Amino acid sequence: MKILAVCGFGVGSSMILKMSAEKALKNLGIKGEVENTDLSGARGAESDLILTSNELARELESSVKVPVIPIYKYMDVNEVELKLKKYFNNKEEL
Repeated sequence: MKILAVCGFGVGSSMILKMSAEKALKNLGIKGEVENTDLSGARGAESDLILTSNELARELESSVKVPVIPIYKYMDVNEVELKLKKYFNNKEEL
């Protein structure tokens, strides 16, 4: 599983989101690789899932073929964990 943490410039907030996602995956017992990148990098990168802000999620949803999950508080590991858990639970039902 490859997850992209995306922000406008691919440096500051995406790095924070990456760390939160890594902690959330560990808490859920799910193996995965998380990379941080910017908006244009996310459009060209191969991944299974994208985590980003609500604003960027709208832009990405129309230009990528993977699920995009909006995160409101990048430092909130609980929010990231809940959204990832919901994603993986729904994926298993497919």
